[in-house]
Amino acid sequence: MSQKLLALYGLKFNPFSPELPTDAIYLPPRVENFCWRIENSQIGEGGFAMIHGEPGSGKSVTLRLLAERLARLADITVGIISHPQSNLADFYREMGEVFAVPLKPHNRWGGFKVLRERWIEHLRSTRRRAVLLIDEAQEMRCAVLSELRLLASARFDSQPLLCVILAGDARLTEKLRREELVPLGSRIRTRLALEHASGEELAACLNHLLGAAGNASLMTPALRQTLCDHAAGNYRVLTTMAAELLAVAAQRESPKLDEKLYLEVFAPPDTAATRRKAAAR
Repeated sequence: MSQKLLALYGLKFNPFSPELPTDAIYLPPRVENFCWRIENSQIGEGGFAMIHGEPGSGKSVTLRLLAERLARLADITVGIISHPQSNLADFYREMGEVFAVPLKPHNRWGGFKVLRERWIEHLRSTRRRAVLLIDEAQEMRCAVLSELRLLASARFDSQPLLCVILAGDARLTEKLRREELVPLGSRIRTRLALEHASGEELAACLNHLLGAAGNASLMTPALRQTLCDHAAGNYRVLTTMAAELLAVAAQRESPKLDEKLYLEVFAPPDTAATRRKAAAR
């Protein structure tokens, strides 16, 4: 959104953009609790954590918040897997790049050994585990997940070397029930289940976004209620509808976003059949 349009509504940024500043993101209490547990417990003790929920429930946003919060801590190395669909060779290539160690993908034992040595040295010098964040983890192959489980611990599984946070939709929880992945599923120590948001949670998110962007009165109370009622408990649906209304209002240079605008943008088209039915009445 251009500076001209932001100035029209007195906004510091578009409150419904995917590129929202981190400090403007709405943080529900259960997400705050999960992040606190990772920061204050799991990076010291290591092991696996998991975020799971339906699309649009806030999994990727939670990982983004967590990555930035962990990056501010001293002596923490945060790695991010950006291609979870990789086979084993490409997985080792990416791990080598993420943790800045030279690996030869065709030599899995060499890569396995070098990565573990790097993490053990990091743990010895800082007393904190390196952190690995994996979004869309439901896309990972079973062989890669099993390899990660073996890679991330030492001394007969008594010494976790990494803190791994997996984020995925319902397919991830189903995948972890497979026989070959039961050992990994049983090692999930901290879980965050993101369910459909309540109307109160959606309203709190919308109010937070508008206030953080600098114009808490941009939308009328009736429009806020209407958006929350039609968002189906999904934060992404909520912000997508709000972004569409803001774009239309900016194009028209409307002074405020209200329920009338919502009806004009999202109401079903007035077809000829609808008009005939109304006339017959």
